[in-house]
Amino acid sequence: MTDAPHLLAEDRPDYERILDEALRDATILEALRAPDHHLNAEQLRTKAMLNAETVAAAAAPEYRHYLGLRENLGRAPAPAHPHGGGLGGELSGRLRSDEGAGLFPVLTVLAPILSWSAAALLLAIGYALRAARPALALGRSVVTAGWAAIAVGTAAMAVGIVGLLLTALRDGSAGPAGQDPNLAADVAEARRAWHTALRDRALLPYLHDNLGSAPALSPQPAGRPVPPDLLSPGYSRPGYSSAGFTSPGVEGLTDQEGREPRTAEFTSPGYTPPGFTGPDEVSS
Repeated sequence: MTDAPHLLAEDRPDYERILDEALRDATILEALRAPDHHLNAEQLRTKAMLNAETVAAAAAPEYRHYLGLRENLGRAPAPAHPHGGGLGGELSGRLRSDEGAGLFPVLTVLAPILSWSAAALLLAIGYALRAARPALALGRSVVTAGWAAIAVGTAAMAVGIVGLLLTALRDGSAGPAGQDPNLAADVAEARRAWHTALRDRALLPYLHDNLGSAPALSPQPAGRPVPPDLLSPGYSRPGYSSAGFTSPGVEGLTDQEGREPRTAEFTSPGYTPPGFTGPDEVSS
């Protein structure tokens, strides 16, 4: 398939994950346990990774459709706000927009703080009145109002936590901000379709066809020489020529280059024994 799109670098992790799933397929595991195959699971995985472009070409239509939708999703403008026009719709949109904090989040944050602050003040005044004049009914009423303020603040904090969780779930399901949710759903569906085609039409047939093949050789990095196999029968050491060393030669035994022997010519030095006279000659 000559018009197959090039497998992009950001999609290679998906290819690797689907390959691992295909290697765990029951038919592949059963074939790997057979005694007549030549590759194990790791060798088969290495071979599929080295030939990723060729293998992924079998799922080219689904991959091309997925790439087109993903590119359109990146170029699509943000959807129009659903609150409509008019002053009321604009005001509601501003209160609920992502540019500001929003009315409900502000109230959920301020309500517990204001309630607990009022509760602290009321309790301090109420217990002070009760300590000063225990019979006064105002002290008991102020203390009751303080505890009621604590309850209101706790309830407001619980509502804020629930609202925060619901907002997080809604934003997580809606996709990234500024994207059309319908187009994002189409992209997700196209991605699942490509994964299915990559597994069923590309990887599983390739793995079955290559169970009996030879292991793949890792490519040699460029510029690095391949070391010789020192144990191979045809290996011979590289040519080596020694430097031109010459021996000074032993005079009288070899020539100056120390190769051709020749007869030594000795000349004895003139030797004259010292003069010695016997005792008779000295006495005479």
